[in-house]
Amino acid sequence: MHKPSTIRPAAGRLAVLLPGLGAVATTAIAGVMLARRGLAEPVGSLTQMGTIRLGSRKHARQPKLNELVPLASMDDLVFGGWDIFTDDALQSARNADVLHPNHLELVADELCRIRPMAAVFDRAYVRRLDGENVKRGSTKADLVEQVQHDIRAFMKRNECTRAVAIWCGSTEVYLEPTAVHASIEAFEAGLEANDPQIASSQIYAWACIKEGVPFANGAPNLTVDFPAAWQLARERHVPVAGKDFKTGQTLMKTVIAPGLKARMLGVRGWFSTNILGNRDGAVLDDPGSFRTKEVSKLGSLETIFQPHLHPVLYGDVFHKVRIEYYPPRGDAKEGWDNIDLFGWLGYPMQLKVDFLCRDSILAAPIVLDLALFLDFAQRAGLRGIQEWLSFYFKSPMAARGLVPEHDLFIQLKKLKNTLRFLMGEELITHLGAEYYD
Repeated sequence: MHKPSTIRPAAGRLAVLLPGLGAVATTAIAGVMLARRGLAEPVGSLTQMGTIRLGSRKHARQPKLNELVPLASMDDLVFGGWDIFTDDALQSARNADVLHPNHLELVADELCRIRPMAAVFDRAYVRRLDGENVKRGSTKADLVEQVQHDIRAFMKRNECTRAVAIWCGSTEVYLEPTAVHASIEAFEAGLEANDPQIASSQIYAWACIKEGVPFANGAPNLTVDFPAAWQLARERHVPVAGKDFKTGQTLMKTVIAPGLKARMLGVRGWFSTNILGNRDGAVLDDPGSFRTKEVSKLGSLETIFQPHLHPVLYGDVFHKVRIEYYPPRGDAKEGWDNIDLFGWLGYPMQLKVDFLCRDSILAAPIVLDLALFLDFAQRAGLRGIQEWLSFYFKSPMAARGLVPEHDLFIQLKKLKNTLRFLMGEELITHLGAEYYD
């Protein structure tokens, strides 16, 4: 269906536009700047450090991903974004206190030049934040047009040939799709009518898709996960992906749960709690925003365990998730899991995981990878939901009526096979029967 000869080259500069220039965004930006100067390694980035097997195991073809796939170079990335605070990227990174000052000073000259555009923001959707760098408009349709103007102006000012956008903003209050999200026409009417079911992040996504800019959602918001957005993305030939970056605790769940299921070990309960103290923690201290995150974090286990197929093992799992705001930790989040499992003849066992992670350090390479892969997807002619990028998300999007895949290892196989397919390489099934004929 797609041949390497039909993939447009990654010519020119790529704008990477980030709604939300907080801890995640500035950690990603500074990391790319350091890496492309040769001052640090982009650890955690599949596009920069990952390899991919091609063909038979006997041939030992294992190039780096970016040697097979014509991805944009980090040297061609130009960063911009929106935020409710006026701090430039350097000051925002200092406030976030994720990276050491000596790292920030090495790229301070570049970071201080990134100043946020005025944000689309409404406290009705994020109740624990407030800022003055906010757009004003008579309708939400007007705000969409303002974001579109920002995109065009940024690309012209920075001489970019194309753009991608990654939502790095806060978690909004919980919303479910309603009639306004059902079609392009309904959503456009809702924008004109200031429908309260249209949150700020949806305005960014709509503007980006209308401008032909691929969009990924790094939060559990409804942002781009509704029928009207899928329809518009397909009509405009724009790739979209989401939702909610798979970083700490859920990353561990999608590693451990497939292992337990592979051995047919039963689970009676899985209790998860998190403590974190950055801006994300403050936002999630609000019950409305926490509910959005809770739904995202709860979804993976049931999908992996398939209790309808394995009722004896997983038919009655008690799964609980808590997030506690604890300012002393800053961005150094701690995720603690207690798993009550059972084995042969029902004998009980326990597994305890204490992951002292750094949320933005885990999210930063995801921002880079998604920017490069979405740009590649558009140049390869892909459009709409990019399920092959589920590897990066807690609550991955999939076609309507299709259960998304949460198993990290299956997600990685899907991602790599998609790249093999697009580059005209043989798909890898891992059957291996040809070695023994």
